[in-house]
Amino acid sequence: MHFRVLNCKPLASLVLAGVLAFLSPTVTAQDTNKTDTSDQQKAILGQLRGLRQLDDATRARTTKDLALQIRNLPAVPNKVHLAGALAGLSTEGDFGRDTLQEVTTTLEMALKEQPPAGKPGTPNFLYVELASLVRYEHMQASSDNPQFAEATAKLEAADATRQKADFTLTDLQGNPWHLQDLRGKVVLVNFWATWCPPCRKEMPDLQTLYDKY
Repeated sequence: MHFRVLNCKPLASLVLAGVLAFLSPTVTAQDTNKTDTSDQQKAILGQLRGLRQLDDATRARTTKDLALQIRNLPAVPNKVHLAGALAGLSTEGDFGRDTLQEVTTTLEMALKEQPPAGKPGTPNFLYVELASLVRYEHMQASSDNPQFAEATAKLEAADATRQKADFTLTDLQGNPWHLQDLRGKVVLVNFWATWCPPCRKEMPDLQTLYDKY
């Protein structure tokens, strides 16, 4: 039995909140590498905050464009967090592998320009984001920063732990299902919340899978 974690990503919203706090009117010319990039960053942030309101086709085009906009920013404070926020939002649906690769490349390059610090034994969450894109979305990216290797090892360890998961749940007909008894079969366990827009959006797809299989 192989487990793949598919969940909503509140991390993206937290990163956006942090970026918003940074991009305040108090940003100085020195902070923005002596160019008027604060307006650029605010414009990018505004588009990031509106991504979830776009239809899928428009969101795919906008996501790819945002990746290029962020990549072309000078090495200003918070560039890497803008890239991380976009990465978090970009896996809330299927907007095309080319789009996701552009997002991944932007995060990879931003991390190389401005590698954020992690805590001892704990890689910065942005390296975990990049490692997740490589491991679970099969995107192309690399980093010689030790935190990337640590993040990859962390994901591998978590996957190994999930293989040992075992619990019993009762279905809508009152029948109990023991997880380990289903070994060798395809099992979909979906954790979702009513406050999660991507979770609600995927419900018709889950219903289609149920009706078909």
